[in-house]
Amino acid sequence: MINIEYSERFASHPDEVRRYDTKRLREEFLIESLFEENKVRLIYSYYDRFIVGGFVPKDNPIILESINPMKSSYFCERREVGLINIGGTAIITVDGIKYELCFKEALYIGQGAKSIVFESLDLNLPAMLYLNSATAHKTFPSKLIKQSDSIVKELGTQEAANLRKVKQFIVEATCQTCQLQMGITELQSGNVWNTMPPHTHNRRMEVYFYTDLPERNAICHFMGKPDETRHIWLLNNQAVISPQWSIHSAAGTSSYSFIWGMAGENLDFNDMDGLLINDLK
Repeated sequence: MINIEYSERFASHPDEVRRYDTKRLREEFLIESLFEENKVRLIYSYYDRFIVGGFVPKDNPIILESINPMKSSYFCERREVGLINIGGTAIITVDGIKYELCFKEALYIGQGAKSIVFESLDLNLPAMLYLNSATAHKTFPSKLIKQSDSIVKELGTQEAANLRKVKQFIVEATCQTCQLQMGITELQSGNVWNTMPPHTHNRRMEVYFYTDLPERNAICHFMGKPDETRHIWLLNNQAVISPQWSIHSAAGTSSYSFIWGMAGENLDFNDMDGLLINDLK
């Protein structure tokens, strides 16, 4: 029997969030623990019904199954899935077709896939699979996106401490999807700020998953309305849910990477409402 653990996160009005204390803010938006060997952990968010998950297949294969909030007979009955591996090589079998997913590569799985099984190629170096899932209305073919297939953009400057590489894996230019988008942003050495200057995009929600953070370091994630910002401190391999109305930016005590995943109204990656740094409060 597969060990599946899930929880639900309900949407919050921005006027409510401005009154949250630290404990409540973390309860609503922070995802503290996603990875445990041989266990599936899923967070079902009511922001665009986005699902965040993590699992480490080791002793036995892991089968991705539906959970009660989905009310479906199998996970991808009405959903599409994006996966990014941050561990050892994974073998992912989708309806009998095997994909070998290496470190920091992505796999898109289309709506309608009935059987999804995860294994680690080397049990001494197990895969760490990070999952994002959104509702889907049409079937697109599953697709493996290697690092060489991603679209890479360099943003920021060393002087502003925000020099970073944005690697777009599951985006309109590389992979057909209904609404899901995923990629990795890597802060270059000596740089700490991401998504600065910040922005919002009311047409899409987003989740940031922070990784590659050295031990004894932390990240301060900024969220909230531009004139009512709040912050959450995170450690390595933790994630934070960003509502449509919220900014999403962070500064770390070291350089780091983060996986971003989005779902919502459209697939235009550049559809965002930019903000001036001096206007933040």
